[in-house]
Amino acid sequence: MKPDSLHQHKARILISGGGTGGHVFPAIAIADAVRRLNPETEILFIGAKGKMEMQRVPEAGYPIKGLWISGFHRSLNPKNLLFPLKLLVSMVNAWDIIRRFRPDVVVGVGGFASGPALRIACARGIPALIQEQNSFPGITNRLLAHKVQRICVAYPGMEAFFPPGKIVITGNPVRKEVLDIKGKEQEASRYFGFSGSRKTLLILGGSQGAMTINMAVRNNLERWIRDGIRIIWQTGKPGYDDAREATGPFLASDIKVMGFIDRMDLAYAMADLIISRAGAIAISEICAAGKPVVFVPFPGAAGDHQRKNATKLVEAGAALMVENHLAADQLGDLILLLFGNPAEMAEMVLNISGFAVMDADERIAREILDLRNSVSR
Repeated sequence: MKPDSLHQHKARILISGGGTGGHVFPAIAIADAVRRLNPETEILFIGAKGKMEMQRVPEAGYPIKGLWISGFHRSLNPKNLLFPLKLLVSMVNAWDIIRRFRPDVVVGVGGFASGPALRIACARGIPALIQEQNSFPGITNRLLAHKVQRICVAYPGMEAFFPPGKIVITGNPVRKEVLDIKGKEQEASRYFGFSGSRKTLLILGGSQGAMTINMAVRNNLERWIRDGIRIIWQTGKPGYDDAREATGPFLASDIKVMGFIDRMDLAYAMADLIISRAGAIAISEICAAGKPVVFVPFPGAAGDHQRKNATKLVEAGAALMVENHLAADQLGDLILLLFGNPAEMAEMVLNISGFAVMDADERIAREILDLRNSVSR
């Protein structure tokens, strides 16, 4: 396909999914890349009511429609009784949204709202594309894989789950502002309220927070700060109040606690070392930022995909990993050991930077527009 063909016709693209930052921010990055390639493209999002996409997508400048949908709890939970009704209502609403918007292509990025939109698109014969972030796909994407036209993935070996002829290895999309961190250290210091030059630890539990990581951090705050470590701690909303209480005895110049970090570019610019869950998008961002990291995979992730995501980097000497159940005992000493060994951290930086895919958003956007053009000829 010639690049000029991307601009020949105005396209309508529907992007569905969300629930967590790991789905929402890649979706926005893809939308931004589509607009860069074809500025006339009309883009509409479908998300889940009450989830973060209903705020973050409009903030990024895109319209969004919400569905009454939520996940199915694997354990016994009274909320599961409503799931069939929510699914039925969401399918009807997704059908109506698609009928009115008339998209040329429907894109699913994962999350609660992705399934209904993709199912309706496939049933109506509308070209559809899945963007699968993880090394172990969710059940919705596995079920729909034979119905969609293309599947953009970040990891090799996905033929075990998807039809080989539909797979395109693109990497995971990373927000452009996250990639742009060079020379932002002074701005970052002002943003977080820090002064002076000290080694900085960035703690990321994902947009929903991570109880185990938060507990381990709480237990080690005093010794880390005593050792001269400055801390930026993203707690997630559920853990914010407890974290604020725990940090009361410490100076604001030692620690910054935030439920959610809006300026991740400044957080990455400031960080010398990171503690993070091992969600696919977190990994992609950290690789792009080129920062040493200790992963604490969430053991409840489907197919244990967070551990699988992180293992590839650990085996390449690009990261370290601590099991979730060992975090309380091991994180404290490990962080001090790493800060005391700058040569090891420098080697991790070199190795992790080799995993960065800086243009995944545009690769996926080209697949979307190519799919649209191929069916409109």
